[in-house]
Amino acid sequence: MKTSQLLADLVDGSRIWTLRLIADLSGHDWHHQPAPGLAHPLWLCGHLAASEHAIIHDRCLGNQILDASFIAHFPVGAPVKSADEYDYPSVEDVLNVMTDLHVKTLAAIRGMNDEALAKPCAGAAGKPHPYYSDVAGAICHCARHEGFHAGQLATIRRLLGKSFLR
Repeated sequence: MKTSQLLADLVDGSRIWTLRLIADLSGHDWHHQPAPGLAHPLWLCGHLAASEHAIIHDRCLGNQILDASFIAHFPVGAPVKSADEYDYPSVEDVLNVMTDLHVKTLAAIRGMNDEALAKPCAGAAGKPHPYYSDVAGAICHCARHEGFHAGQLATIRRLLGKSFLR
């Protein structure tokens, strides 16, 4: 198996798990925050799309695919606003962006050769990233990042009374 295919499978496997975790969310589930300022499922999904875009398309490939107005809804590091405080895109719009971008991400990764995977890749604003230094590492981090947030989604599911998934 080619390295690029292995990395694409890693990123896709993380997304498949995320999609299982959100499959039975409906209505107000999407805006449930365990406490004020903490992430809710809609924000997490938008953040995952924006992050996949930043890590793979922007930092690794130098491409801007997502509109900046979408990305602006899901800032990193700030307390997450509730749906009552902020006008987020609809669940359908966020899920469509997640899906469309992910298809493009997988195609881009699968199209990379070993030379492309070994190219240097920095973090935000061109600064060194603590978890990767090359494109292959950035792709691995993208999957790891999604797995981290999938854990948050799993916790929110349980707080909503939904069943454990395996």
